[in-house]
Amino acid sequence: MNKTLITFCCLLVTCLLKAQKIDLFEEAKKESAKADSNKTELTTATFKSTRLINGHSVETTKKGLLDFRISHRFGRLNQGLYELFGLDNATMRMGMDYGITDKLTIGIGRSTFQKQLDGFMKYKLLAQAKGKNNFPVTVTWVSGIMIKTIRETDPAQKRTTAEKTSYVHQVMIARKLNEKTSLQIMPTLVHYNLVPLENDPNDLFSLGFGGRYKISKRVSINAEYYWQLNKFKGYYNSFAIGVDIETGGHVFQLHFTNSTGMTERSFIHETTGYWTKGDIHFGFNISRVFKIKKQAIND
Repeated sequence: MNKTLITFCCLLVTCLLKAQKIDLFEEAKKESAKADSNKTELTTATFKSTRLINGHSVETTKKGLLDFRISHRFGRLNQGLYELFGLDNATMRMGMDYGITDKLTIGIGRSTFQKQLDGFMKYKLLAQAKGKNNFPVTVTWVSGIMIKTIRETDPAQKRTTAEKTSYVHQVMIARKLNEKTSLQIMPTLVHYNLVPLENDPNDLFSLGFGGRYKISKRVSINAEYYWQLNKFKGYYNSFAIGVDIETGGHVFQLHFTNSTGMTERSFIHETTGYWTKGDIHFGFNISRVFKIKKQAIND
């Protein structure tokens, strides 16, 4: 009888200890989940670069960093072997983007195409986040100016600087769906001070779509497309697809596009190439980031 009672008591104590262990474990999980829900976790690296391919991504240059960028577009593939499928010809843009804050970036650039000068300001309005302040997307605003400085071939058509100037305003809305996939849409307005024909609109609207898919830790496939809601006669929608390769402080972007220019007015509304005719340019972007200003400890 005593042995049976002792055995019963031992079993009862064991069950109670197990129940207490399970309860404590469940309570710890609940407390951890509660603590996480009281924090806000911002989504990072929606895209690896501040550029998708031709256009901007929602990413901004971090505070105190200078992003030096070189972009090349070779000639068209359908130029044949004599022009080495376009490699004998090239246009280039050199630019510098600087992070004033983590959210605010300014940049300047110079293109050989139409000898364009460009500048922009970019600000991250909202960031995708989860936790206490959950928000589904990242929203970034870009405003820029572009000036053609190429000399007119016809003296009778000499243009003023104001007439050669155009402006862009763009909202980029992106969501990082998971660690591999990110998508972005880009409602865009480009304003021309001077248009080709009298009846052409000065304000041109477009809607861009873009995304990336990571195939490894340092390599991703990117694509972007701009649909012109209204346009000048004789121009086509811009499409580009390419590969991003990260190597330390560098990001290499190799791509194919039907656009020659590398500013918004050029690749969105002045693309003369047509994909099905082989009017495709091979190109690349190289980005190298330099630390100009050290951040304070409390930043």
